[in-house]
Amino acid sequence: MNVLGIVVEYNPFHNGHLFHLNESKKMTNADIVIAVMSGYFLQRGEPAIVSKWTRTEMALASGVDLVVELPYAFATQKAETFANGAVSILDALYCDFLCFGSETGEIEPFLATKEMLSKAEKNYEELIKHYIKTGISYPKALTLAFQNLQSGEHDSCFIDLSLPNNILGYHYVKAIHDQESSMKPTTIKRTSAGYHDLHFHSPTIASATSIRKAIFSDNREIGAYVPNQTFNLLNDYERQHQILHQWECYFHLLKYRIMTMSLDEINAIYEVEEGLEYRLKQQIQKATSFQEFMERMKTKRYTWTRLQRLCTHILTNTTKNQIKSQTLQRSPYIRLLGMSSNGREYLSTHKKKMKLPVISKISTFKHPILDLDVKAANTYFMIMPEPLRSELLQKEFATPPIRIEKI
Repeated sequence: MNVLGIVVEYNPFHNGHLFHLNESKKMTNADIVIAVMSGYFLQRGEPAIVSKWTRTEMALASGVDLVVELPYAFATQKAETFANGAVSILDALYCDFLCFGSETGEIEPFLATKEMLSKAEKNYEELIKHYIKTGISYPKALTLAFQNLQSGEHDSCFIDLSLPNNILGYHYVKAIHDQESSMKPTTIKRTSAGYHDLHFHSPTIASATSIRKAIFSDNREIGAYVPNQTFNLLNDYERQHQILHQWECYFHLLKYRIMTMSLDEINAIYEVEEGLEYRLKQQIQKATSFQEFMERMKTKRYTWTRLQRLCTHILTNTTKNQIKSQTLQRSPYIRLLGMSSNGREYLSTHKKKMKLPVISKISTFKHPILDLDVKAANTYFMIMPEPLRSELLQKEFATPPIRIEKI
């Protein structure tokens, strides 16, 4: 039996995701597909457009067999920590393959890049520190450091580490190596739409970013770019909850948090560094929207994504001590969100020998990292009116994994 692992956010699930899923199955001859999926807040520091339960339904309806949650402590982090958490969960579930989308589309350059950087690790870290001191962002420093090391080498042997999916892919490959996992990394080339594309350029494939942009600009003509199940689930969620989530929905809460916190309290938040608390206090008073606030905050050193993650941690009151007191190399548990009949059979066969505890209901398990997931859920639903908010939070504790029969 071949077990395929994928790392996803599905914000929302679209035709590009379906292409990746189907091609990954073909490439690995997979019998079972396991997706580790971010929960309520995502790697770029933004709320998911719909809840993790609805996104789990999207995944199961499109052919995924098991959906498990990537904890908040990993999901809202830089690529290295994000990858470590995801790989540890897929490895614990005995996946044979991890297949990711990339701009490169071939696995050999990823392996060569990992090998080269492993040999030059000390020099690489020193170069990164050097470039950061010049005032540029961390991602840009990584790119320049890598380009410096590449000097004299054949560029075609390595990946372009300035591209977002390549960066994540590299860290998946590195995490597999560092964790001594037996999983085999593979990759599918992304087609038609770039990670950050804001507009539709293809008749059927578009980025999640452009799809969300269309939705929030009241252009609901996204049917060509998402499966019917996604389209219907998005509409059902909005009809039932009277909302699709985006940062602007939370701006009043963020503004309240920053304006009422002391400088010391802000400084204690994870990812607040180098006097950013003063800039946060200054700019929040002038901003009338999240978009304006981000434009005021962004600098050459602090990227939009880094600032969004920081704002997420302020919103959820996630402190440096809460994160740094945990070892974020591997997830301490597996949170099960949903399964097909095949997934249920696979889980029942392997559950007793799993390398991590499998949680079906969070009321049955205690851990500081799980506490962060609960805080994230509380924050995510804070914008809902009562009694809906209380009902949704109760569901977070009581809901068993979603089950569907194999289509």
